[in-house]
Order: sequence, then C-alpha cells, then structure tokens
Amino acid sequence: MRPFLLFAACTAALPALAQDRAASDSITVNAPGAQPQATVIAEPVALLIAGFDADGDARVTRAEFDAGLKHSFDSADSGHAGSLGYIAYSDWSLRWMGDRNTLPSPFEMDRDGDNKVSWGEFQDRFALIWTRFDKNKDGVIERSELVTIRPPAFSPPDGKGKRGRR
Repeated sequence: MRPFLLFAACTAALPALAQDRAASDSITVNAPGAQPQATVIAEPVALLIAGFDADGDARVTRAEFDAGLKHSFDSADSGHAGSLGYIAYSDWSLRWMGDRNTLPSPFEMDRDGDNKVSWGEFQDRFALIWTRFDKNKDGVIERSELVTIRPPAFSPPDGKGKRGRR
C-alpha cells in the first residue's frame, strides 16, 4: 500500500513541476517556423456587415443591410426609446462587433450632443459605412469588399539601428 501512495504522491506533483518552467515572453520575428503576420484582415464593422447576409449567398444587399442594422439596433434599444445611451451603445458594440471599443464610437455618431445615439444618427453613420464598403458601387457588398489588405510589417532593427525589409 505504501509504494502505491508514494507513487500517487509523486505523479500528482508532476503537473505542478511542469508549470514551474519559465515561459518565453519574447516572440522572435521571422524565426524559423514562426507564424507570418496576417496581411488580409477584416474590421469589426465588416464582420457585422457580413452577418447581415440573410440568404446565405455571401453577398449583402442594401435591403439585407438595412434590415440587419435595424434588428441589431432594436436588440439594444430595450426600452423602445428610438435611441441608445452610450452604455447601451457599448453593449450593442460588444454583442454585434465583438468589443465595446470598436468603431464607429458613440461620440462620432451622436451628432446633436445629447449623449444618445438616435436611430436616425445610427442610420446616417452606417449609410457612410455602406458607401465605404460598396467599393464598386453596385448596391451589393461582397466578401472581397469587406477585407482589408495590410502591407507586410517591416522587420525589427538589425542591431545597427537600421530598419528595413529582410
């Protein structure tokens, strides 16, 4: 019985010993096997727009956009006041775009300075967003219009104070 208890005590301590190893806090850029930086990204608002695709054809028409926008606004306007206070807007942003601090912010949407985002202000700001994403102006936003191509990042200093591509 004693050998079994000794064995059990030793194996129970193994996970704790494994956690004592120091983790590497540094990331080596361009190291062999390192994951390359993403060059194609999507803004949170682009993800919101993609979610408005009601018929699953990977395209968002203006009607789908308007319906999705109204649905998302109404889900946060629990009192049916026709406006969202800044906290309710923050809750909307978390639910629909994944983070409370995504853009557009309530401060840029609140045009009359009443500390609320009305449905009209919401629509006006998102009309500008529609125009920005409908790059070919055909009245439909396709997935290719929702992604952003980011230039590759420059390499870190080479030790001599110089920066540049490698």
